[in-house]
Amino acid sequence: MPELPDLTLYCEAIERRTGGRRLESARISSPFLLRTVTPEPAAALGRAVSGTERLGKRIVIAFEGDLFFVFHLMIAGRLHWYPPAKAPPRRSSAALTFESGTLGLTETGTHKRVSLHVVAGRASLAAMDPGGIEILDATLQRFREALQRESHTLKRALADPSLLSGIGNAYSDEILHHARLSPVKLTGSLTPEETARLFESCRYVLSSWTERLRREQGESFPEHVTAFRPGMSVHGRYRQPCPACSEPVQRIVYARNECNYCARCQTGGRLLADRSLSRLLRKDWPRTAEELEERLSAKTPLA
Repeated sequence: MPELPDLTLYCEAIERRTGGRRLESARISSPFLLRTVTPEPAAALGRAVSGTERLGKRIVIAFEGDLFFVFHLMIAGRLHWYPPAKAPPRRSSAALTFESGTLGLTETGTHKRVSLHVVAGRASLAAMDPGGIEILDATLQRFREALQRESHTLKRALADPSLLSGIGNAYSDEILHHARLSPVKLTGSLTPEETARLFESCRYVLSSWTERLRREQGESFPEHVTAFRPGMSVHGRYRQPCPACSEPVQRIVYARNECNYCARCQTGGRLLADRSLSRLLRKDWPRTAEELEERLSAKTPLA
């Protein structure tokens, strides 16, 4: 799922291409995409784009008269830009055409989760905000208050949109590695020093990756948005060397995603239990990363 750095680039690229331009046509091809009844997308025809913004993990295109198209790309949704001479492919779920070109939306896979809400008025738009704080604008005190709102693991808290805005599975891994904190540490057990360290890591990782992607993208439209980036420290790098200590990156596998971490840097060398596998292996589950690597090197079965 695109997170704050990629969503920021999407918003900036859309703004450069559509700001002040009037919507000429709006084609919705997927019957699963549109999640609102009124106003209809056609209500935006002839209106100029007044701005593009991010609302949590959603992209908002604002039109004159406080009419908003709110896109949630979920995991498999991606946006594309086509110049006036090029039509979007037939597989596109939606296409918004301006004089300057067409903004297309595609979704891969069979699970149709991408959504479009058309809402009128700032109050209706605000009602869609999940409520998480904007970490790049927040103070340490507001960050501390958000974390203390509920008792969660740090991994879950960072990706909770009601607590923090725009962070998901990928950048939560990177933030926790940078902060040298365990993903399963509970928010209520954080010391003041650890909270401050996590706060600074959130700000550093998100801002530095946003700037890095801006430099790599230049003025072109983001066409290779992915959760797995070369240069990431731990996310998507299972069994590859940690850039800080060279120990193999470990992971915990969940139903639809995974958590990547470095045992030496983040958990004092302790191997975190994979829920399903450790339940199966019980006493045979390796307790340290070193023990796991020894067994893998010797091709010794874990049970």
